[in-house]
Amino acid sequence: MPQALARPPRTAIVLAAGLGKRMLPITATIPKPLVKVAGQSLIDFALDRLHEAGIETVVVNVHHFADMLEAHLRTRAAPRIVISDERGELLETGGGVKKALPLLGNDPFITFNSDSLWIEGREPNLKRLVAAWDPDRMDILMLVAPLSTSVGFEGRGDFHMDPDGRLRRRGADDSAPFAYAGVAIVKPELVPGTPDGPFSANAFYDRAIAADRLYGLCMEGQWLHVGEPHTIAEAEQCIAASKR
Repeated sequence: MPQALARPPRTAIVLAAGLGKRMLPITATIPKPLVKVAGQSLIDFALDRLHEAGIETVVVNVHHFADMLEAHLRTRAAPRIVISDERGELLETGGGVKKALPLLGNDPFITFNSDSLWIEGREPNLKRLVAAWDPDRMDILMLVAPLSTSVGFEGRGDFHMDPDGRLRRRGADDSAPFAYAGVAIVKPELVPGTPDGPFSANAFYDRAIAADRLYGLCMEGQWLHVGEPHTIAEAEQCIAASKR
């Protein structure tokens, strides 16, 4: 199978520079990646999942309360962490990836939103994503969550998914069954030629869509969208219920 021949990603970027405005007033004193859910910070959840999936080097971009976040990251033994400093200018998701590209290398890498959180299913979702990666067919492989089982997400969905896993945007439809869960494998070839300065990672997704090479993997378990203060308690209730 093509997946067996593909070299799995070994680097990742955790996007941790955002202001976390929707999480105010909590983020008036700490960066959103250090918000705790069920006793664990959001960024530690991300880094633990990446380490379990065999990722050796993780770039973390910093801006909001950067010193506090860096101090926390220094307490971790693994994975290896490299800082991409955005103190001078917040670059948004796409600009953050572009700035960090020299640190990520020339092979496909994982992007991981620092507030992406879920309860695992039968197999770890990040390991499933790496196993499903097929660079012969894909420029991006996203982890997507079904709205029907997600908690804390109030949007109308982002994507429709074809039987072969190819993704299409919701477009003019009233709703779509899947939301982007904040994690993807991305080919570095999608980055050059994008704007300088701040821009959204949607620029990468649009390039993959134009080439008919944007794919999705349906998350197993349950996606917990922690976007506002009240969603923390909702997520903690789901985590507690999953352990009974």
